[in-house]
Parts: sequence; C-alpha cells; structure tokens
Amino acid sequence: MQKSSGACKSMKTMLAGIQRCWLMAACVALFCLGNLLAAELSEAEKAWEEFQLASRTPPTPKEWRTQRPTNEEYAQYLAKVKATLATAADKAKDFYTRFPNDPNAGRARRKEYEFLNRLYSMGRKDLEPRLVALEKARLAETGLSEEDRFEIRSKQIERRVHALQEQGAAAMTAEMEKGARELQKEFPNNPEVYEMLYAVAVRSDAEKSREVAQELVKDARAPQAVKERCTGLLKRMEALGKPLELEFTAVDGRQIRISDFKGKVVLVDFWATWCGPCIAELPNVLKTYEELHPKGFEIVGISFDADKEALLKFIKEKNMPWPQYFDGKAWGNKFGQEFGITAIPTMWLVDKKGVLVDMNARAQLAEKVRKLLAE
Repeated sequence: MQKSSGACKSMKTMLAGIQRCWLMAACVALFCLGNLLAAELSEAEKAWEEFQLASRTPPTPKEWRTQRPTNEEYAQYLAKVKATLATAADKAKDFYTRFPNDPNAGRARRKEYEFLNRLYSMGRKDLEPRLVALEKARLAETGLSEEDRFEIRSKQIERRVHALQEQGAAAMTAEMEKGARELQKEFPNNPEVYEMLYAVAVRSDAEKSREVAQELVKDARAPQAVKERCTGLLKRMEALGKPLELEFTAVDGRQIRISDFKGKVVLVDFWATWCGPCIAELPNVLKTYEELHPKGFEIVGISFDADKEALLKFIKEKNMPWPQYFDGKAWGNKFGQEFGITAIPTMWLVDKKGVLVDMNARAQLAEKVRKLLAE
C-alpha cells in the first residue's frame, strides 16, 4: 500500500508538471501572437502617420497676402502642390494594399481618389486610366454608400466637362447640363444635383437660363437656397432687353453713366483682382479691347475688391485703361447687391442703344462684340 501510494504521488507530480509545461507553452504562444499583432498594429499606425504627413500640402507664402506672386513663383508653388498630392495618393494606395483590414483602409481609398482627381483638374490628364480603374473597383464594391457612388459619378461628369475646354464655355456648359440630368435621374434627392443645374442656368444664354431657373423654382426637390438664387437670377433677367441704368464715380475720379456710351458697345465686367477665373479671363478681355476699342467698344469694371491700393496697382500693371467702380465692400458691392451678382467673373454686354442684351458675355466675347458693333 505504501509503494502504491508513492507511485500515485509520482504520477500526480508528473501530470502536474506536464500541465505546467502546457500552460507555459500556451502563454508563450499567446505572448508571441500578441507581439506579432502589436508589431503589425504599430506598423499600420506608423504607415498611417506617414500618409497623413505626406498629405499636408505646402502652405501659401505669407508674403502673398500683401504681394502678388510672379508667374514663376506661382508655377513653382503649383509644382510643389502637385508633387505633394502625387506622393500622398501613392502612400494612400500603399496603405490600403498592405493593410486591407485596417479601419483606415476605406478612408485611404477615398483619399487616393480625392488626390488623383485634384491632380487631374490641375492638368495631370495622364492619371485618367488610374482614376477609371479606381472608379470601376469602387463601384463594384458591395455596400458602397449612395454618397460615395454620387461622388464617383459626379467626378466622372466633371472630367467630361473639363475635356471640352478647348471647345469653349458653351460646349462645357452643354456637357454640364447633360451630366446633371443623368445625376438627376440617378440621385433625384441629392441637393448637389440642383446646385449643378443652377450653375448651368448661370452659364447659359438668356433663353436657356430662364428655362432652367424657372424649372428649379418649381421643383419641390430643389433646396430652398437654390430656389432663392434662381429667383434672384430671374429678377436679373428682367433687366435683359431693357436700358441699363448704371452711374458712379470711378476709382480714378471719372464720372460714369452708361447712358453716355450710346452709340458704343459696352462690356460691364463684375470682377476682382483676387478672383482666379477673372484673372484667367483678362488676356482675352485685353485682346478684345485692343482690337475693337477703336471701333467703338468700351469696358466698365465693377470691382469686388476690398483693397483699393491693390486694385490700383493691378490695373496699372495690367494696363487696364477703362473705368472701375470700387466701394471696398467686396461681396457687399453696391451694384453686386443691386443686380444680384452671386459669382464672378460676370460679364454683361450693352448694345449701341444702351440696352442690356447679354448677361453671359464671357463665351465668345470678341465675336459677340463684333456682331453688336456691326448693327
């Protein structure tokens, strides 16, 4: 009995030792697995931090707030922005490829798409195949939200519009309306669809503009803000075909009355020195003025600037001899408020009789002026 009891004790001791070994092995395995997971987690966190740092576009130089950059300085800055966006897009792709199950993977995909679209709009047309591939992959995803699907579809249409730049503003506006109508069918309750249609109304000729604005005012799905802007647009259009009343003291002291320009064709240009599209349009305006001013073409500027000295310096540098209205109120500009101007540049044409005949003169400006001069 004593030997048997001793054997039992030895067996229990051995089993207890085996259990301890198993427990220690399990702990070691769990410890190693935890380390592996922690290593992977910290690697993903590190990669995400690198992506976020790479996404920071270079700030605009402080001196540009008071001094306009030269073309060379702006081109250098733009090149830096493009390089930053390209690097960030690549890092976003690298992140979601390496860590497809990370909570930030979906965000990385959206950021890559955002950065590539920005680069495309800045002239990187070579990125279109990559954008198309991304869109195809994302649209095939199960559970893609309607918001994401709308973003993809709207960006596709935006590229279609930009592709027609060489054909002019009229062709781009027509394509914008076509795309907006497609989105209206696919996303009838998305407010951005109606913002696009309002943009079409603003950029179209008088007949089309009135048609689209009236449609939006009546459409129950259109946001109230869009309805209000369309109402303002329709009020402005009431002035179309009637004599334009405009009188002021120009920034250089000249007394200006549109009625004094009868017998001449007048461009009324609502603009600002801080407005990129306005500045981009200026070479065309100057060229038209130089060619047709001797034949009876005049320009009246309505400046939305707040800084008088900046305005005077700019018009002197660019050799803009025509009169400028300035009250320093920017978007609160007297005539901007009176005529309901919500976007610049806005260009109106007044014929030889002093009648407002065109509220979208940017498109084919020189051709329109020649036609009016010939009347």
